[in-house]
Amino acid sequence: MIRFTKAHGIGNDFLLVAAADAPAELGDWARRLCDRHVGVGADGILLHAPEPDGVRMRLINADGGEAEISANGLRCLAGYMVWSGARPPRHVVHTAAGPRPVEVEAVGGTRFRIATDLGEAILESARIPVALEPPAARVVDHPLTVAGEIVHVTATSLGNPHCAVFLDAPAEDALLSRTGPVLEHHPFFPRRTNVEFVSVVSRAELRVRFWERGVGYTRASGTGSASAAVAAIVRGVADRRLRVVCDGGVLEVEWPEGAHVRQTGEVEMVFEGDWRA
Repeated sequence: MIRFTKAHGIGNDFLLVAAADAPAELGDWARRLCDRHVGVGADGILLHAPEPDGVRMRLINADGGEAEISANGLRCLAGYMVWSGARPPRHVVHTAAGPRPVEVEAVGGTRFRIATDLGEAILESARIPVALEPPAARVVDHPLTVAGEIVHVTATSLGNPHCAVFLDAPAEDALLSRTGPVLEHHPFFPRRTNVEFVSVVSRAELRVRFWERGVGYTRASGTGSASAAVAAIVRGVADRRLRVVCDGGVLEVEWPEGAHVRQTGEVEMVFEGDWRA
């Protein structure tokens, strides 16, 4: 039996499992556990292990593949660490993309509001990475052929690759399902990419819908929301402090000049259970 905790960050849901309890073969196990029909159901699994200053996180997506980071996921894990009494409100979540300091505030019951330092916004084409020759300092409104159409993308990274597509109105489901997977697997992105469909409500607010690498449609994305904000700022259509409205709720993003990207949002512990491996 494997003990797990289910948590979500504004609808982006995860199963938290102690790394020591996970099986050696993660792919098939993760796919079955995350299946919403024959498993528990989640966008991914967060394997966690203690660190002297916090906790280490390993993210396995619903398709069984491993990803570098999830901002909603690391907030879920940070909230769990405080909820379970394992860590104080200020600690560090160590990810494959690097350490991310968090500040956890109890909201009530099993809900927490968490501020995260997401590190630097990566804009250089070689570091994102994208297949651009010669390399460029920024990839803004770059044209790509997608299913016979020209789509303009602004590429960024917060430790994992993202591309933002700017639209006049919120993306419809048909656009997400048609364009999202093609962009995710486009040869321009050698490590695949997360996709944000962004409409600018005002200089202080974005409306964003997501196609997530290794998951598909998600109600929210933490790094996706932050990357959409960075892309909007780089394009000059938004201020450096923003509300990002997702299908599942709202995240707040700040990117002061010359500083790290910070994000604040809520998470909730949903339930605990046991899974027969």
